[in-house]
Amino acid sequence: MAPALVENPAPAEVEWQKKGLNKGHTHKEAFAQSAATTNYEGELQGTRGHAPAKYPHYLPVWETTTYPPLEVFEHYEHGKDADPSFSSLLKGATVVDLCANIGAEVKGVQLSKLDKAGKDELAAFVAKKKVVAFRDQDFADLPIQEALDFAEYYGPSHVHQASGAPKGFPGVHLVHRSAADTTVVDYFKTRTNSTTWHSDVTFEKQPPGTTFLYILDGPTAGGDTSFVNTAEAYNRLSPEFQKRLHGLKAVHSGHEQAAAARARESIVRREPIATAHPIVRTHPVTGEKALFVNQQFVRYIEGFKQEESDYLLKFLYDHLAYSQDLQARVKWAPGTVVVWDNRLTVHTAILDWQDGQRRHLARLTPQAERPYETPYVEAK
Repeated sequence: MAPALVENPAPAEVEWQKKGLNKGHTHKEAFAQSAATTNYEGELQGTRGHAPAKYPHYLPVWETTTYPPLEVFEHYEHGKDADPSFSSLLKGATVVDLCANIGAEVKGVQLSKLDKAGKDELAAFVAKKKVVAFRDQDFADLPIQEALDFAEYYGPSHVHQASGAPKGFPGVHLVHRSAADTTVVDYFKTRTNSTTWHSDVTFEKQPPGTTFLYILDGPTAGGDTSFVNTAEAYNRLSPEFQKRLHGLKAVHSGHEQAAAARARESIVRREPIATAHPIVRTHPVTGEKALFVNQQFVRYIEGFKQEESDYLLKFLYDHLAYSQDLQARVKWAPGTVVVWDNRLTVHTAILDWQDGQRRHLARLTPQAERPYETPYVEAK
């Protein structure tokens, strides 16, 4: 059972444009795509020895429809209803842990066929393991709306402010690089690596919880995704350091992502926002405390001067990035659905293949509760 909430007022939305604190932050330009970078003819017909896309109805389009600000809602966490034995989810399944403290691979379960009990257990099991790779799944072959309906059991679909989506399905976020794309080579002319640890769209007032990413097409080798257990990262800190982090809030901004989309002449579906969230958040099912900062979207710590904020945030970013003993690398294979909890992890794609093979995945991103923290309790 999760501890009681701290009685703090909800963080006010920040007038980010007045802050002007944009220096020194990384963005995922290696992965940013638009209609201009998508070779539709090659994707549909094949190109330079590469076969056509296996799922052409999942090719990204950038429809110009704009959306109003997201509305705040009362989130229901289905993981609280789960049987802790996971008897409905894992009946007949094979489970292999990826690492000692993060990650698992599961075979023998078809997610799309789960009943209510199985879906509840899925949320709790993923929160426990942080990230789970389910093999031999049929998500990619389902009607898109059916896949969306499954994910929306866990919350309303997040419509990304700038990404491409399958035509008519803005609630599906696509990760897509066309076959024969050469921007990887161009990127590494000025960079030494493409690592961008982040949790998805944390600038929203209610960021995602249980999240689904499934492969449609991918390189023979490479293009994996790595995850960090941010709950264990919090546990690794000294009690005094943990205590100091409690009560602090960091500002997460979507303005830079929107500006980058406009710069590449892509779309912005909603006006960007910035939101303050606790640096230490509590998970509603496990009761775990986890670090909730990421270099992709966090800009500064409220109440700190810029140099102070940069100093502390750099320590936390380095702590997450360097702690390989808190990390798992998930290898993609046909039929894989990776499910993770955005509240307890950060992740990064790995841009390590340069042979022009297509990489095409679809993300279903249900929103969850507004991040909150519970009182500091020293571990015994």
